[in-house]
Amino acid sequence: MRDKLKIICTVVLILLIIGIGIYNVFDINNIILKKIYPIKYENYVEKYAKQCNVDPLLVYSIIKAESNFKSSAKSSSGAQGLMQIMEDTAKELSEKLENDSDIEIDLYDEEKNIMYGTEYYSYLLSHYNGTINLALAAYNAGIGNVDRWIKDGIIKEDGSNIENIPYKETNMYVRKILSNYTMYKKIYLKQ
Repeated sequence: MRDKLKIICTVVLILLIIGIGIYNVFDINNIILKKIYPIKYENYVEKYAKQCNVDPLLVYSIIKAESNFKSSAKSSSGAQGLMQIMEDTAKELSEKLENDSDIEIDLYDEEKNIMYGTEYYSYLLSHYNGTINLALAAYNAGIGNVDRWIKDGIIKEDGSNIENIPYKETNMYVRKILSNYTMYKKIYLKQ
């Protein structure tokens, strides 16, 4: 009887150790995933996402794809900062937001960049009736291109056929952000 009790206790102990090990492996995976998909500049992201009625996890997904959270990023086309905003876009938004459009806009300033980027994305989302895919495509390729693709029947108004986006860069861009968004939700909404 004692031998059976020792065996049962040993098996229970082994299972407990294995369970703790599995838990720690998943916790380590979560830590690694949070390094790959970080939450940075959260005061600004949360503030402007709420103000613009945009999911903050989507804003993080855009920032990750655009600059990988590097505030000094600049593209070959002149887009600047975390959300890769063009100066002309920021000036238009500044006028819309009733800021002084004559003031030089520092798009490398994290807060301003996130404010303008989130405001612009919110505008695109509204323009495309809340269709995330189309708003993302327009963020990358411009409203004129996306509107033309819809008009020409290349992509649907509901954004359900993003595989038809004719610009390879924009096609990959939308997929990348949607993938980021899926990961951000998986990592941060399970808590």
